[in-house]
Amino acid sequence: MFGWEFPPVKSGGLGTACYGLTRGLTHHDVDITFVLPHIFDEHHRDQFMHLEGIFDRKEVTVKVKHIRTVLRPYQSAVSYEEEYLRVVRKREAGTGSEAIYGTNLFEEVERYALLAPSIAEEGEYDVVHCHDWMTYQAGVAVKKSKGLPLVVHVHATEFDRTGGHPNQHVYDIERAGMHAADVILAVSGFTKWKIVEHYGISPDKVVIMHNAVEPQKASFDPDQVSFGTKDKVVLFLGRITLQKGPDYFLKSAKKVLALDPTVKFIFVGSGDMEAHMVRLAADMGMAKNVLFAGFLEGRDVDRAFQMADLYVMPSVSEPFGITPLESLINGTPCIISKQSGVSEVLQHCLKVDFWDIDELTNKILAVLRYQETLGQTLVEHGQKEVYSLTWDKVGLKVKRVYEGLVA
Repeated sequence: MFGWEFPPVKSGGLGTACYGLTRGLTHHDVDITFVLPHIFDEHHRDQFMHLEGIFDRKEVTVKVKHIRTVLRPYQSAVSYEEEYLRVVRKREAGTGSEAIYGTNLFEEVERYALLAPSIAEEGEYDVVHCHDWMTYQAGVAVKKSKGLPLVVHVHATEFDRTGGHPNQHVYDIERAGMHAADVILAVSGFTKWKIVEHYGISPDKVVIMHNAVEPQKASFDPDQVSFGTKDKVVLFLGRITLQKGPDYFLKSAKKVLALDPTVKFIFVGSGDMEAHMVRLAADMGMAKNVLFAGFLEGRDVDRAFQMADLYVMPSVSEPFGITPLESLINGTPCIISKQSGVSEVLQHCLKVDFWDIDELTNKILAVLRYQETLGQTLVEHGQKEVYSLTWDKVGLKVKRVYEGLVA
């Protein structure tokens, strides 16, 4: 497997998905070598070694190897701030998305691909499996050098990340990787449609492989999940970037506060739009009600969900979206965008079009006002759905794809 993030080093849902899928595959007797960009942090390196021990199951192992590249997918909030207005203007004009990417990203993608075959030479493999566009060239290189069947796993397309205005270079890499693949795994039917529609791929080549979640709720002392006030708390948790719709969340917050000025809105996460959202919240007069917690991971994520009365995922284009599943596990009802893959498997939640600010506002107020009836019902029935979505089941489905390719 080729990827660009994996716990403990992750910036979003892809790392969580890769971790869950890898565990699911090992439970079905699949050996995996997971290849990542080079990690310079000794602390993280030790954690990776610990992970390999956790994954060992009988004779099945997961090995983590690194390619010497500093491949990173997103710019920081600081570097984005200088380019934000220019890119927004281009987006409104229907062009441009280059500010999402760092200046050396494409060179690092090529470096990753050039060095990938040397990793493949270190062992005997049956299949090469690539996660998202930055690893597709590496997968194609190994397919050519080793004659292996290629699986590309689409967790998001360039159309999702840029609001429909793709960077041509990224699109070309994605399209070439998809056409070179023997099988494409799409995390939802929503994503499969985009692959077929925008990349000229036969639907027969695309297998829908919904994500899942580890159904384990973290428990905390009540004081650890108390916000310190009786005010209602509405949570946004994810990358603060165009794709995730943080601006729609903020616009809805303004309308909610006009009717209930005690509600608190919390942003958990980081991203290229973070500085702009902080500034916008202040400009809209909501600085006392809108809080920014920064990037959280591990148990702190569970704490954030449990502190909240409601979780909102207002994504403009969400190929899947694991966070609503995590929210329900932690006992928090959720509102999700209809433009998301998770809406295909999760029925006991409230759904809105991301652009419908008025409807989002109405549903936020409804859950907060009727928490003991509406909110609790959504959690009780939603948890039953979530517990049926396991990575073991996904792992078995992916293994069957592998077996079909090898056969």
